[in-house]
Amino acid sequence: MAGHSKWANIKRQKAVVDAKRGKTFTQLSRAIIVAAKNGVPDPAGNFQLRTAIEKAKAAGIPNDNIERAIAKGAGTFSGDNHTLEEIRYEGYGPCGVAILVEALTDNRNRTAADLRVAFSKNGGNLGETGCVSWMFDQKGVCVVQGVVDEDQLLEASLEGGAESYEMTEDETAEIFTEVANLEILNKTLKDKGFKVTDAELRWIPSNNVEVTESDQARSLLKLIDTLESLDDVQNVTSNFDMSEQLLAVSLV
Repeated sequence: MAGHSKWANIKRQKAVVDAKRGKTFTQLSRAIIVAAKNGVPDPAGNFQLRTAIEKAKAAGIPNDNIERAIAKGAGTFSGDNHTLEEIRYEGYGPCGVAILVEALTDNRNRTAADLRVAFSKNGGNLGETGCVSWMFDQKGVCVVQGVVDEDQLLEASLEGGAESYEMTEDETAEIFTEVANLEILNKTLKDKGFKVTDAELRWIPSNNVEVTESDQARSLLKLIDTLESLDDVQNVTSNFDMSEQLLAVSLV
């Protein structure tokens, strides 16, 4: 079962040195709004919403804020005239690295303008829809911690309909499946006694671009940081690959 976790590893490495941003609350609240909007506003019958609420609670978001976000998504929150829509933007970074940006916005013109400036000021350019998305496949991913028996994990993963898995750290694994099967895989792993710490949809690159020059690495990481700092941006995914040594130097 082949793994796909290189970008996830880079994201984790970056997170060690990234300052915590106040926008985390905004991101998680917006994720709840969209989940409630796309399905029933009851977490018991909406896996996307249930997962978003779990992440929000883990981040310390108060229950009142969570309930307000659910009401906004369901359209039952009085005085709220803003409608959020999900939009995916695509572009290129230094070295021709492909970048996918997932956004939630109530003003797509503002968001596109902000992204265009971010790309152009950091050695990249915002492209047309479809210019890089063909290089990625969307998968469901369950992150499991406390894995002590890899054979048991493999057995449970296969029973849950997994396509592949990879041990990413000591006793930590990522299990990949088709998007529509994520809820089943999540439930199967939990029923088998595994600790699932995250269940999410993720874009997996089909090929990676090797970055070897420190100046290009710095520009690329600055571009990604700039994109992630924008209020409307929920997630940024790329297909770059670089050594841990170069990553560490470039993040200083």
